[in-house]
Amino acid sequence: MQNNLPAMLTERLPKLSKGHKKIAEYILGHYDKAAFMTASKLGNIVGVSESTVVRFATELGFEGYPEMQKALKEFTSNKLTTVQRMNVMNDQLAGEDVLNRVLNFDIEQIRKTLEEIDKDSFYTTVDALVSAKNIYVIGARSASVLARFIVFYFNIMFDNVKIIHTTSTSEMFEQILGIGEGDIMIGVSFPRYSKHTVKAFRYAHENGATVIGITDSKASPLAQYADHLLLAHSDMASFADSLVAPMSLINALISAVGMRKQEYVSKNLERLEGIWEKYEVYEKTDDKDFSL
Repeated sequence: MQNNLPAMLTERLPKLSKGHKKIAEYILGHYDKAAFMTASKLGNIVGVSESTVVRFATELGFEGYPEMQKALKEFTSNKLTTVQRMNVMNDQLAGEDVLNRVLNFDIEQIRKTLEEIDKDSFYTTVDALVSAKNIYVIGARSASVLARFIVFYFNIMFDNVKIIHTTSTSEMFEQILGIGEGDIMIGVSFPRYSKHTVKAFRYAHENGATVIGITDSKASPLAQYADHLLLAHSDMASFADSLVAPMSLINALISAVGMRKQEYVSKNLERLEGIWEKYEVYEKTDDKDFSL
């Protein structure tokens, strides 16, 4: 239902009542704005009551307006250009305390992620990682920051971690050519989803590797190839995506794996401190803090 909302509205449009038709026509013509409106605001703009908007959502098969709005956001988030995102968020944030709005928005993304996360899937993913032969990590565009964060800490826990660069499709496949059974690929992708990451997922899946997807929805193109799916809320706090909840989920994943490999991690950290001291990587300080 979520992926086909515009098509559903177009199909049902001729049969809708006058008030519901106004709502549908506005959504189809201004989906980028409608996705971020309350039921009351949408009703005011099209000239119907808030209750009419709520009934409209119910008639389409949603439990209520919030569920319909979520479906519209999922459709919208993968369609908007950067300029459209900026225009939408400028409208949303006009006259508000931006700092307060954005930080509270991020808090809400973490809260929703915690409420909806499949904990069994999370710990099954941890089990798979601990026993992996090789670990490949891929993330394009803004998700590349999250991928590098994973690799930075996993390099202390494992000696078999590889970051996949996505400059070109051919280069990407050269790096994952030997992936197979016993290996794991971790892919991070949020709207707008990376085609490179999806292609890498498909290749890893077809070659028998275990595939772990970190994304925002079961409707994500990563989901069809993922053996383990970890979902985190990601929405637009501005023209840039909010990646706070995905980062928090990844931090939890790193912590859980680290606890399982505590002895190995401790030995590596002690070895690193010895190297730093020997080669004077950092200037000596009174507190002798060699933290990462």
